Amino acid sequence: MRLLVILLTALLLPKPALAATPEALGLAIAEQADASDRGWGDVTAALSMTLRNANGVESQRELRVQILEVTDDGDRSLTLFDTPRDIAGTAFLSYTHALTPDDQWLYLPALKRVKRIASANKSGPFMGSEFAYEDLTSDELAKYHYTLLRTDTLEGRAVDVVEQQPQYANSGYTRRVVWLDQAMHQALKIEFYNRGNALLKTLTLSDYAQYLGQYWRASRLHMVNHQSGKETDLVWRDYQFRTGLSLRDFDQNTLKHSR
Repeated sequence: MRLLVILLTALLLPKPALAATPEALGLAIAEQADASDRGWGDVTAALSMTLRNANGVESQRELRVQILEVTDDGDRSLTLFDTPRDIAGTAFLSYTHALTPDDQWLYLPALKRVKRIASANKSGPFMGSEFAYEDLTSDELAKYHYTLLRTDTLEGRAVDVVEQQPQYANSGYTRRVVWLDQAMHQALKIEFYNRGNALLKTLTLSDYAQYLGQYWRASRLHMVNHQSGKETDLVWRDYQFRTGLSLRDFDQNTLKHSR
């Protein structure tokens, strides 16, 4: 009888809440960020790209980008280079996927041909910049395994510091560490660690503005390569949302005719 009473008492006692793991918290934060940035449809923008070598010598490029949100797959993007003259007309088309290899093509007007970017080469530099081809894809939720490292502040803003480990093949990174603003649910800083788990690059995102009363976008992206000393700045301007783009505007067969 005494054993029965003990068992019944144990069953009736309130159970302590299970502590959330860093992995569960990291995933929940990523899911919230993903949910807050859905429904924008499409966007176009103009960009200035500044390449800076280790000696501080700069070169400038002007380009345009258009991006289509795809709800049942990753986003699609088309990047067009306007200047300088030697690369004007170059076009880059990207189809992001979650776990299957992203599809990416580069049209080179000097050769008048479309070059497919192989999955094994996605870690290579994009057009001589410090951005890799894989940096130019959308952050689909399933692409990473998430771990909350800590909460912190960055430049006076409350952030969640989340480690992201790529789950797709041929990534050039073992992990990324992201400082995610708790109010905007957008990244303020990202550290990229190479296959040897050494810090390779740091991306800083700043000058955020809100569009359509909901969607936050950075105007300045600064990427520094700690191993080479090279840097790339991207300045975004003239954001235009819901311009009526469709899948037809991202057809690889028309890549070489994009202007």
